[in-house]
Amino acid sequence: MFSEERREKILEVLKKEGRVLAKELSDALQVSIDSIRRDLSTLEDKGLVKRTHGGAIPVTKVKKGPIAPTERYTEGTMHENAIVKEAAKWIQAGDTLFIGGAAIHYVLLKYLPSVPLTVVTNSLKIADALREQENIDLYVIGGKVKNSGNMTDALAIQLVSHYSFDLTFVTGGGISERGISTATPEAAAFMKAVGTVSKKSIGLFTHNKIGVHAFANVGPVSNLAAVITDGESSREHLDAIKQQGVKVIIANTEKNGTEKAE
Repeated sequence: MFSEERREKILEVLKKEGRVLAKELSDALQVSIDSIRRDLSTLEDKGLVKRTHGGAIPVTKVKKGPIAPTERYTEGTMHENAIVKEAAKWIQAGDTLFIGGAAIHYVLLKYLPSVPLTVVTNSLKIADALREQENIDLYVIGGKVKNSGNMTDALAIQLVSHYSFDLTFVTGGGISERGISTATPEAAAFMKAVGTVSKKSIGLFTHNKIGVHAFANVGPVSNLAAVITDGESSREHLDAIKQQGVKVIIANTEKNGTEKAE
């Protein structure tokens, strides 16, 4: 099989499966793993795939449309669960937390410790999930409600300035050495306002968001105390983030969230 035919096969598998692993491709196509790695590098250079640790994923669009709430709020992927389980270790009794309305924030809720907490959110879905928790004092930031149930408009930005948070869990459309980014300028402005009143911010990003530059910039990665990701993230991009003084923690999915700090 010629290299071009092999690369076409790789793209077919990627389109069908949503990800490819170099070892599996090597076995399936009966070529060396080094040949597969060269193929993936070539495809990445052409903008057709995004390399990850051990494989590749589809290229993420700069500006993506909103995810339907029924698809957004689920039990979460293996990677999301490992990341948020690690994130929950940063929470201490008596903390005031800001928890947004992203999919990974919803997954985080089941790992919140059973200690006294204050939680502030801009998400109706998050608020509804927490409203009966006796150990949590719950506050909701108002504003125009989007289809997702989140509020990020000018009123929400104004209201968030009246609070102070011990800990904020940050996510978005992407993170790289260029900064944290998200899908819309409105959401970026709201996230920036939250960061301004937060003593500590922790980034929660699955591998498919590492090295990605989404449409609207939120701020530099140096605003984060740490970034928690999974083992499939590109080491090259993680190294670039670490060079800006940010701790990188890789959540071990095999052991459901044990920590490896780098």
